[in-house]
Amino acid sequence: MTDVSKFTLPDSPAEAVLMQQELRGRVTLESVFDDISDIKTIAGVDVSHDKSDISHAAIVLLVMPSFVVLESLRVSAPTEFPYVPGLLSFREIPVILEALSRLKITPDLLMVDGQGIAHPRRLGIAAHLGVVTDLPAVGVAKSRLTGKYDSPGLDKGSYSPLTSGTERIGTVLRSKVKCLPLFISPGHKIDQEQALAITLKCLTRYRLPEPTRLADKLSKQKEPSLLKAG
Repeated sequence: MTDVSKFTLPDSPAEAVLMQQELRGRVTLESVFDDISDIKTIAGVDVSHDKSDISHAAIVLLVMPSFVVLESLRVSAPTEFPYVPGLLSFREIPVILEALSRLKITPDLLMVDGQGIAHPRRLGIAAHLGVVTDLPAVGVAKSRLTGKYDSPGLDKGSYSPLTSGTERIGTVLRSKVKCLPLFISPGHKIDQEQALAITLKCLTRYRLPEPTRLADKLSKQKEPSLLKAG
């Protein structure tokens, strides 16, 4: 479903920054969905790395709202770009695109473990991946990369805006009682409110929403197999 050749790997971190500055102009936060009920399938996306510098991309495609797993796969490849804060997408997108290219069904939405526009140059991995694939995408990050916020309440579902100056760049969400919050931001073709709403809809009893929880689990499995929702 995805043309891997559409992604260009930069020759240096400096070139990567220039590419981000150009690509950010292609991001749209105008949602393609009238309502989140229009989202019938979500692909959870995550990448893990091992000590031999191999990247493992996991994709888990779920039916909404039942969380039935339609497809799950993991693809491994050598890591071709160094770890540089703020440039994660160049390190992980090549192997993600290879994994996406093997899906039989095109998802309505990508839910990515990482930042959407909550990024210094407004092009985190979810935004970058959304632009490259031309698919709606949401970033669900475990930690803050940039921006300021007031801590949300301790109850599940409490949230507060993540801001940079006067700009709202995401939402800080308490996804489980008394757990550390998640940082939700739209990546592409979805707005702030729907990015938050679909993440809330994907919460079960875990801290991570079901699509990225399953993708995270699969990315770290030594012998990947078909997953079942928890």
